[in-house]
Amino acid sequence: MAKKSIINKKSLQFLEKYINNAAPTGFESEGQKLWLEYIKPYVDDYFVDNYGSVAAIINPKTKYKVVIEAHADEISWFVHYISDKGFIYLRRNGGSDHQIAPSKRVNIHTDKGVVKAVFGWPAIHTRKGKEEPPKLDNIFLDCGCVTKEEVEELGIHVGCVVTYEDEFMVLNDRYYVGRALDNRIGGFMIAEVARLLKENKVKLPFGLYITNSVQEEVGLRGAEMMVQNIKPDVAIVTDVCHDTQTPMIKKIVEGDNHAGQGPVLTYGPAVQNNLLKLIIDAADKKKIPFQRAAASRATGTDTDAFAYATGGVPSALISLPLRYMHTTVEMVHKEDVENVIKLIYESVQKIKNNHDFRYLK
Repeated sequence: MAKKSIINKKSLQFLEKYINNAAPTGFESEGQKLWLEYIKPYVDDYFVDNYGSVAAIINPKTKYKVVIEAHADEISWFVHYISDKGFIYLRRNGGSDHQIAPSKRVNIHTDKGVVKAVFGWPAIHTRKGKEEPPKLDNIFLDCGCVTKEEVEELGIHVGCVVTYEDEFMVLNDRYYVGRALDNRIGGFMIAEVARLLKENKVKLPFGLYITNSVQEEVGLRGAEMMVQNIKPDVAIVTDVCHDTQTPMIKKIVEGDNHAGQGPVLTYGPAVQNNLLKLIIDAADKKKIPFQRAAASRATGTDTDAFAYATGGVPSALISLPLRYMHTTVEMVHKEDVENVIKLIYESVQKIKNNHDFRYLK
């Protein structure tokens, strides 16, 4: 008999809507509105900071503060230069991959609304003898205009943000697929933790700050602001990591993690070991499968922003294995999504009020 999913129909509808919405770095507000609308019934209060990060709060008057966090932004492009013939050249907004761009359809976001365009690319017949690969300085957008003036009449100007139009789908009833799973799937998972706490009438002895931060893709900037705003005592961060089972991935470099085999727990200087042990104990007690990864100097996630702020915040990272990161077909396993939700849900319940995670006392 198949196990009953903890993700209900309403949740899945929200996930699809949330993934399909564009929320590029620095322009996350529309996605944040959707997220806040979904999570409001499950929390007591919320606040929004000046750059659009949101903290939805359970027990806001409690002194001891625990954060569960994800980031809300997706990689994108900026309009950088418009040629006399109406071709549009771009700058990265986050870690956008120029090699996947040719022939992709995009949305250019303007004050007049969305303008459709495509990444043009010379036909294979014309490239014989000069197989130049896609590079940042040779990829371009074509929005059907033949002059710079026509482009500008559509409302397009330098600084307009550009996103891919690819949308959410389920592949073989096993994987969620889409652009921006990195890391709006994280925002979805922490919202589901809030829903389960509410529906199961779990009473926490501390304040829980379900935090959806902006601008991770350009240097953990939203988390840097939110840790100062909240000043938490503990932080559990969730983000994606690499499923390393697909072709062309070097496991010696990237590690050996599998989509479908559970959340990935990271070891590294930014990860507080006593908090990590608490999470592992929760996984063992509830028989939640998990995998391990090792970071070097930094995790490269918002964990680093929380760990080293306000005198040091005990922090840990629970990652979701993902295929094809920073493409429009990012893939995560449905069972891993459920197990990350379960692991965060169980872990926060093991944290005591005024929990002291120090190594030496």
